[in-house]
Amino acid sequence: MSISNRVHSPRNQRGAALIVVLILLMVMTLLGLASLRGTLMEERMAANMYDRSLGFQAAEAAMREAETRLLQPGTLAAFPSAANTCNSGLCAMPVPAEGQSERADDPSFNGWFSASAVSDIAGTPEYFVEYMGEAPGWALCDREIPRHPNCMRPRYRITARSTGDGRANVILQSSFAGS
Repeated sequence: MSISNRVHSPRNQRGAALIVVLILLMVMTLLGLASLRGTLMEERMAANMYDRSLGFQAAEAAMREAETRLLQPGTLAAFPSAANTCNSGLCAMPVPAEGQSERADDPSFNGWFSASAVSDIAGTPEYFVEYMGEAPGWALCDREIPRHPNCMRPRYRITARSTGDGRANVILQSSFAGS
C-alpha cells in the first residue's frame, strides 16, 4: 500500500505534463500562423493574376479592333502624311528625335483611340496604329530581278493598352502587314 501512495501523492508530481502540453500548443500555433500567412500570399497572387488577365484580354480586344479597322476599305488613306502626327488613332511614320522615347512610353502622347469597352471590370482599352513603311512581303522578294509587283507591302505597328486606377496596366504591340 505504501507504494501506491507515493505514485499518486501530490508531493511527488512536478507538472511536466503541463509544460509539454504548453510547448506543443505553442508549436501548433506557430505552424497555423505560418500556414495562414502563406495562404494569404497565394490569395493576393491569384487576385493579381486575375486582374492582369482581364487587362490583357481588354488590350488584346483593342488590338483585334485595330486590325479589323485596318482591313476596312479607305482606312489606309486616312493616315496622316505629316511625320509624328496622329488622327483618330492612326499615326504617321514615327521619326524619333534623339533621346525621345516611343509614343507608347511618352506620357504626353495623346493619340490613343478608345476601343469598344470589353466590360466594366477591365475599363476602356485604347490603341493607336503607326505606319512603319514598306517591307518585303516574303523572304528575299526585294532582291528578285525583276521584282514581283506585290513584293513590297505596307507595314503597321499596332499598340494597344488597358489601364485602370489601381488595376494592372497592360501594353501589347503587334506588327500588321497590309495587302
